Amino acid sequence: MTPEVIRTSSFVADAVKLIAAEAQAAITARGLFRLSLCGGNTPRPVYAALSEAPILWSKVLITFGDERCVPPDDAQSNYRMAREALLDPALVPASNVLRMRGELDPEEAAREYEQRLAEVASEFGEPRFAHDLLLLGMGDDGHTASLFPGTPALEETRRNVVANFVPKLNAHRITFTLPLINAARRVCFLVNDPKKEPIITEVLRGDTEYPAERVAPAPGTLTWLLGDGK
Repeated sequence: MTPEVIRTSSFVADAVKLIAAEAQAAITARGLFRLSLCGGNTPRPVYAALSEAPILWSKVLITFGDERCVPPDDAQSNYRMAREALLDPALVPASNVLRMRGELDPEEAAREYEQRLAEVASEFGEPRFAHDLLLLGMGDDGHTASLFPGTPALEETRRNVVANFVPKLNAHRITFTLPLINAARRVCFLVNDPKKEPIITEVLRGDTEYPAERVAPAPGTLTWLLGDGK
């Protein structure tokens, strides 16, 4: 797969433009926009700006690509960051937000989330939940979602959501698996850190061990939105 690479000095504005366009297209085509959010620091300003975009939030279903095993009000919670930056300001209906319950046992939380996605997929007649747009970040070690190098979740071929123990963090994470990520209609990496350029170059070239390289949505498109850090 040849990804689309967009380099920009207007990272937040271009990210919002891309997401809003995908929302309009999905709502027009299928009546619902299925959007998966990523965590970390990079997307916070994107989400804050997105909350002011003219999107019909009643027609948007929000999921999360991964979550830390913490309560929803914890400072480390991806859900809390998204709620503060996007969900509350945009008045996204609570029923349209599928939260990973990080306060549960990791395996229980993963199976619960997997079941919720399966129920929606069944309504659409899909064998696997298909996001319209799935946002991802990338760490300094090439991890994406909570698919860290050398961890078991990278080799999962059947399940959509798993509890993944990450030795370098000495902690579990709840994460989407590659089969679910690669079932999306469009995947977009949001990276606004020039220091990651060497890793990005390697990932785009291929033949590396970086988890991000294994993202390849078979039915859809792959986009890298790369900012200059401003």
